[in-house]
Amino acid sequence: MFPRPIEQVSGPARFSYKLALPVALVIWLLPLLGVALTSLRPAADLAAGNYFGLPSAIAFSNYADVFNNSPIGQYIFNSFKVTIPTVIGTVAIATMTGFALGIYKFRGNLLIFFMFVAGNFVPFQILMVPVRDLTVNMGLYNTSLGLVLFHIAFQSGFCTLFMRNFIRSLPSELIEAARVDGVAEWRIFWYIVLPLMRPAIAALSVLVFTFIWNDYFWATVLTTSATTQPVTAGLYSLNGQWIASWHLVSAGSIVAAMPPVLMFFLMQKHFIAGLTLGAVK
Repeated sequence: MFPRPIEQVSGPARFSYKLALPVALVIWLLPLLGVALTSLRPAADLAAGNYFGLPSAIAFSNYADVFNNSPIGQYIFNSFKVTIPTVIGTVAIATMTGFALGIYKFRGNLLIFFMFVAGNFVPFQILMVPVRDLTVNMGLYNTSLGLVLFHIAFQSGFCTLFMRNFIRSLPSELIEAARVDGVAEWRIFWYIVLPLMRPAIAALSVLVFTFIWNDYFWATVLTTSATTQPVTAGLYSLNGQWIASWHLVSAGSIVAAMPPVLMFFLMQKHFIAGLTLGAVK
């Protein structure tokens, strides 16, 4: 049913695997390498049509120009203003709803759980007009708060699914023993379940941080000004009206990609533990 480990297949198959893996890796990395090269390419190269060749010179000044000639610092700050509250709010809601749906047996449990899950199957493009009208009517259009509230609402379904399944894999004997000792339900959640959820919380935080930081669609739909636009939407402003400054856009893209990459490497141990805990049960 499952693929055999590569060590157990025939010699030609192992050789083909070792040959195809670096080729596939290079193909997968080509767009990123192209962006990195373009970020170091002088504007004269692009004007001369040198899009894919080696740069005539290494222009590290592109990174300085991005910060000196554009409000990218404000855009990055706006992204943190949206992403960090969204991660905190989403994870907090998901831990509580996951605990309620994973531990308690009550009528409508599966129905509520399916409602959370069903939201993940709604194409987000069809929500563009009603969500925009809702934020306008509530006075939240073109505000960081409106973007945060929408992301929390939209990400809660997946996060609840993640947390509920994780909590159901925890030993139920721990909770039953605490109840026998007369421990209150909120203390069971805070002192017993929540510490065991740390790997899942770390993994979910990295995923949600990456999702929200890289969001472009809602950043352009719900924000319009440099004071509120996240970096994904703000990078477009680096292009002039008549000339596309792709070297600056590429440099800005590399800078914008650093926070989620750094967060992943800082929390890599907890991230992998959260995704694999209980996988062999």
